[in-house]
Amino acid sequence: MATPKKAGPARAEAGGAPQRLIDVHHHIIPPFYLAENRDRIAGSRGGQITPAWLEWTPEKALIAMDRHQVATSVLSLSSPGVWFGDVQVARSTSRRSNEYAAELGRKHSGRFGLFATLPLPDAEGSLREIEYALEVLKADGIGLLTSYADKWLGDPGYQPVFEELDRRKAVVFVHPTTPTCCQTLMPGVATVVAEVPHDTTRAVISLLYSGTLAKFRNIRYIFSHAGGTLPVVAGRIIDYAPPHLAQNAPNGVEYELKRFYYDLAISGNRPAFAALTQLVPMSQILFGSDHPYRPLAESAQGMMNFGLSAADLRAIGWDNALALLPQLKASVSS
Repeated sequence: MATPKKAGPARAEAGGAPQRLIDVHHHIIPPFYLAENRDRIAGSRGGQITPAWLEWTPEKALIAMDRHQVATSVLSLSSPGVWFGDVQVARSTSRRSNEYAAELGRKHSGRFGLFATLPLPDAEGSLREIEYALEVLKADGIGLLTSYADKWLGDPGYQPVFEELDRRKAVVFVHPTTPTCCQTLMPGVATVVAEVPHDTTRAVISLLYSGTLAKFRNIRYIFSHAGGTLPVVAGRIIDYAPPHLAQNAPNGVEYELKRFYYDLAISGNRPAFAALTQLVPMSQILFGSDHPYRPLAESAQGMMNFGLSAADLRAIGWDNALALLPQLKASVSS
């Protein structure tokens, strides 16, 4: 079994590779979650479950982290989440998943943080889970999917949840999913190719055009996969905006998009990184891996593709995460 290691600062080694990383995009697969939702998971992925779902364990996660110098990973539940149409089941599954992740954090001190999952679109249950996760479990933030039941994050029904997240000045990690409307648009083509990255863009458009971003300004967002298609589509969001956008985004679209943080999971290619760095500074880019659905090595090595300085590598791999998630400071420095 892998054992916890003390985490030092992200010093740059020869060749520019950071010695230590903080992974803000790292998933858990609780055994009960897989057992109870196996058919649903397969259905959301074209009828198949990849080996990553079946083989994940906390011990294997720690081994991968140690191999690639990841000091701490912030855990979250990936798509399809906990909502399958039953309010009580969604509430129970989110609570059990969050407690499972929090227990891993206690068992392996300093190695795991938590972005807690919510039972959206159940707003009432989500408000209860926010309170429990942040006050009792001491989660580092909240994890949301880009859409629930074909309703994106700017939907009016979610406003009480965003109001509470705003009141708490929460960090919100947004992970894409495939909405039910788009699961079979291109038969034979996995939805992760186009639909998943584009659902990040849909979620941002929903938050932007609805006025949610402007109204609840204290929420700090992390969007996955270098923003998906967002950096490339940003101009269209501006050029084809509805007439009421000036009211719902009084500071302009670009201002809102530049407020976000973005992780680099599955984005170790130059075009994606170039587009992202035209949108935000290095201080708002974070290391993420999407482990176990993609090998942790993929993102750790992908950062080396950009010709970055040691200072930029340290910022992306370490400093930016600590600035955004100050609770991690105590654990990684102990």
